Amino acid sequence: MTQTKRNNAMTIVAIGSIPLILTLGNSMLIPILPQMKSELQLSQFQVSLVITVFSITAAAFIPIVGYLADRFSRKIIIIPCLILYGIGGLLAGFAAGFFNNAFPWIMAGRALQGLGAAGTGPIAMTLSADLFKGSEESRVLGIVEASNGMGKVLSPIIGSLIALLVWYGAFFAFPAFCIISVLLAWIFIKEKKKEKEPPPIGKYAKGMVSVFKQEGRWLFSTYLAGATCLFTLFGILFYLSDVLEKTYDRDGVFKGLILAIPLLVMCVTSYITGSKIGKNQALMKKLIVLGMVMMTISYVALNFFEQLVLFISILALSCIGTGIVLPCINSFITGAVGKERRGFVTSLYGSVRFLGVAIGPPIFGRLMEWSRTGMFLSIAGLTLLVGILALTMIHAKKDDEEPAEKGKQKIPGNALQPAEES
Repeated sequence: MTQTKRNNAMTIVAIGSIPLILTLGNSMLIPILPQMKSELQLSQFQVSLVITVFSITAAAFIPIVGYLADRFSRKIIIIPCLILYGIGGLLAGFAAGFFNNAFPWIMAGRALQGLGAAGTGPIAMTLSADLFKGSEESRVLGIVEASNGMGKVLSPIIGSLIALLVWYGAFFAFPAFCIISVLLAWIFIKEKKKEKEPPPIGKYAKGMVSVFKQEGRWLFSTYLAGATCLFTLFGILFYLSDVLEKTYDRDGVFKGLILAIPLLVMCVTSYITGSKIGKNQALMKKLIVLGMVMMTISYVALNFFEQLVLFISILALSCIGTGIVLPCINSFITGAVGKERRGFVTSLYGSVRFLGVAIGPPIFGRLMEWSRTGMFLSIAGLTLLVGILALTMIHAKKDDEEPAEKGKQKIPGNALQPAEES
């Protein structure tokens, strides 16, 4: 392996570590929530806020952090955000272990972690598009999505294992993981020097309005598809977690291992998809529609099966669909605009994904109380609708059609024809 290839490999490892850290934020705590509720004498609503506060804070700040990443640099934003993420974990951990009135301090720590998370995963996706081109970019984006999925696979298991020592130990694991990612990012991520300064916020905002005026329909469709994938994924895992505990009396590490199976399927599919799609947007569009159809078929079929092995097997079809859709959407989003506004567009997509994660468990919880059949058919209807929107509204650019940078207004259908040049 040449020095250049080794450097590229370590850069990919550094970028991939960032979304992996991000996914630990919620998934690693899921196994300890029942014990947290008991130890701190919390209500069901209060304990659910441990997840919701993190996700909502991240969703709120992602667009702001995305602009700052465009204005300054990705690395300057990512490293302080990772440090803040770790500090939030320390605050929550010390509060849980040593404070009398721990819950408000845990919420403060989770809010800090949400703020830190705003500058991690979405900007890692932007970095992939900045540093790699062509088919290599799609491959790295697939690795980023696979890393995200692998974090989801490992985190319930890690959380369950740490809880065997002390239930709030997972909070202290966050800074340990963050230190590793900070060091990797600091050493191996080498951003290219900006050729020109990005526009001030007023002109920047005009350019973004221009993007959504011209390309809003397909951007909306891709955003919705990504949010739907995360909404259904976390919702069905919430349902499965409840079923494993109440119906099959499975908890702890074994429960984490079962929850990891569909996530592992998604992770492997994401990696394979990202490595194969290249820059072929026509293929990406077909795969997005195919993935949503697979999810629809899976959710309809799940209504008829309750036996655990069959249920997991059919759920795997949905996870394959999710693993197909997400890398394609990542490539679409990062190719939507020129580099100087890419951070904002991908960060806004990150906000939408976080909102999908945040609303999945509570909505599935209400649907579970209403009707099992109604839940699965409603979700199948949603994924089918999103698939139809993707088919009719996503615009696949031709191979020679690139997002224009500032001042390049001649490309038809291009996502950035800036208004500020008038």
